[in-house]
Amino acid sequence: MRHIAIIGSGPAGYYSAEAAQKKFGDDVAVDIIDRLPVPFGLIRTGVAPDHQSIKAVSRRYEKTNLGDNVRFVGNVTVGEDVSVAELQQLYDAVVLATGAPNDRKLDIPGSDQDGVIGSAAFVGWYNGHPDFKDLDPPLDGRSVAVIGNGNVALDVARILAKTESEFAGSDIVGHALDQLKASKVQKISLLGRRGPHQIAMTPKELGELGHLERARPIVDPLDFPDEGADAMLEPGMRKSVTHLRSFYERAGELLDKPVKIDFDFFAMPVEIVGDGKVEKIVVEKTELDKDMRSTGTGELYELDCQMVISCIGYRTPPIEGVPYEHGRGRFANTDGRILPGLYCVGWARRGPSGTIGTNKPDGFAIVDAIAEDIGSGDRKEGRQGLDRLFEERGVETVTFRDWKRIEEAEIARARDGSPREKFTDIADMIAARD
Repeated sequence: MRHIAIIGSGPAGYYSAEAAQKKFGDDVAVDIIDRLPVPFGLIRTGVAPDHQSIKAVSRRYEKTNLGDNVRFVGNVTVGEDVSVAELQQLYDAVVLATGAPNDRKLDIPGSDQDGVIGSAAFVGWYNGHPDFKDLDPPLDGRSVAVIGNGNVALDVARILAKTESEFAGSDIVGHALDQLKASKVQKISLLGRRGPHQIAMTPKELGELGHLERARPIVDPLDFPDEGADAMLEPGMRKSVTHLRSFYERAGELLDKPVKIDFDFFAMPVEIVGDGKVEKIVVEKTELDKDMRSTGTGELYELDCQMVISCIGYRTPPIEGVPYEHGRGRFANTDGRILPGLYCVGWARRGPSGTIGTNKPDGFAIVDAIAEDIGSGDRKEGRQGLDRLFEERGVETVTFRDWKRIEEAEIARARDGSPREKFTDIADMIAARD
């Protein structure tokens, strides 16, 4: 019997477990270890609450967990309850699937002001992540600057702009919905260093902005190259740019909507101004060089804002004893191999790039590497040894069966039209399983 420990229960972790089931059949026991008492990682706390169709992929992961040879071990903090080195002693392979949950630092003057928030924190707040339930973002101001030109920035802008009725069918947590209902935000500026042809926004997410009840997207037609240049873009990007162009073309019919979502291209934030809390953001206009890299022009302007949300990327948190690439914010690895018996997968391996589905081939590739490395030698103790260690240390774990009871309780407490009302406190999650 092969014994594999996977640290992290998000898409990368579950795809790796599924791959192990298919590769080794009954000759494998996989333990999926997570810090939280609830599984599915990014699906639960990262995907936007109004994108329920994307969250449905968790049903696939549930099928993986219902097999006899895969179990969920929740409420376990690696580095406190058990070390990576101890897991390596117990398992034939240890796979780090921890994702990239930490915000990349916004390194400009004034970024320590109150009201400067990273996207991981803001997204975690409205998605009910226990770490961010008390965030209390300043929604009493009229203007917000969102830094970034990717889908996360779009999600943040859309959530800020929606009416209460537009959250019907979503699983946005109650405390966030209540605060958003009372929001005074009237203008959302999306700041991107480059232009419309360099965005990392997908057509579906962009298209949604054109159908919001009270918000209108605004673009400056002077930011675009000649329309003929769109033909050189790959199809998905071309659709995205078509959406952007349509926002300008439909400006008249959207004029009566009070909330503005302003696409501010060729805009590089250089300073956040305020006396302890955000009052303005200073922006430098940019231009593209021959390699399509943005460079500052020296021309500065200011935007009034009372909150800045930075959506500039994520980093994998380091783990003691595991080689780490600080420049890239990921574990040091060669095709997923870190050290003998230690692997990484997903964002922890390649950095925060790709979609949820990108993790599937990644997971299957890492299991192929494990199969090659393990061979047919002696096997380690695996989950039996882990259970004994936790019993000695008094570590209270949460099983997948426990999670199903937690889920039932969340469904039972949902407001009308919502699939669930998530628990945002770990103690409440654990109490709900009993």
